[in-house]
Amino acid sequence: MAIADESLIAPTGKPKPRRVPFTLGAIASYLQATPLLVILAFFLLLPILLLVVVSFWDYDFAGLYPDFLTSNYADVLGSWVTWKTYLNTLKFAAIVWALTLFIGFWVAYFLAFHVRKAATQTVLFLICTVPFLTSNIIRMISWIPVLGRNGLVNTTLVQMGIISEPIEWLLYSDFAVILAMVHLYTLFMVTPIFNTLMRIDRSLIEAARDAGANSFQILWSVILPLAKPGMAIGTIFVVTLVMADFSTVQVMSGGQSASVALMMKNQMSLLQYPAAAANAVVLLAVVLLLVAGILRIVDIRKEL
Repeated sequence: MAIADESLIAPTGKPKPRRVPFTLGAIASYLQATPLLVILAFFLLLPILLLVVVSFWDYDFAGLYPDFLTSNYADVLGSWVTWKTYLNTLKFAAIVWALTLFIGFWVAYFLAFHVRKAATQTVLFLICTVPFLTSNIIRMISWIPVLGRNGLVNTTLVQMGIISEPIEWLLYSDFAVILAMVHLYTLFMVTPIFNTLMRIDRSLIEAARDAGANSFQILWSVILPLAKPGMAIGTIFVVTLVMADFSTVQVMSGGQSASVALMMKNQMSLLQYPAAAANAVVLLAVVLLLVAGILRIVDIRKEL
């Protein structure tokens, strides 16, 4: 029996791990990654670091004072108004996520499985992106003449005799905020789900059909499990966008609803930058926890 080289055997009797030499190829790999590292450090890590630093500063009506105070975080975490605002923001995120997921999945499913020609799929997908040729503000305020007291919906319902007086809660309410957000962010759910559905091997569906599965069983047991990565990516997009949206809440609620982003915007307008920075750090932590939870449930690496 051959005797192993003693230099490769650890004192415990286990083989020592071989060290990979630091070659020119490894140096080239690090050099290739350096530009991306610099960009991420300058445009991502540095702003977050400055945000954390400013969140500990002191302030008054006259200016900002570098310091290390925890009072800003105490105000954020110790105020019931702030907790209520966070809960209201999470409520918007949950409702908009559920609606965009439902609508986005069926739109993507129709494009992927019911439209046979690739050219037709492309045309229909481009039609979905047409509203994005205008700004979010224009698409958002376009709902005001539709949902207003004398808007298209109320006028039509009154003239048809369905209602006797205009419905007040169609505009400047949580309903209007959610409707506008669904309109704004559904495409962010459609795109990743459509990309995932197009990658599904059609032979799997044929095999399930040959095994006797009906359409619902194919959808539930084959398509939905394989579509989870796209649904997870769309969820990350929609949740982060809703959590950071303040203009939709401000305009469509008429100032009657609140969100964390709107609260930060009001604090910055009052030059309360450290308080807004503390809120931003807490909001960032909440969003990162949500994203981490999604990534623990669904593995999206094969979609990236």
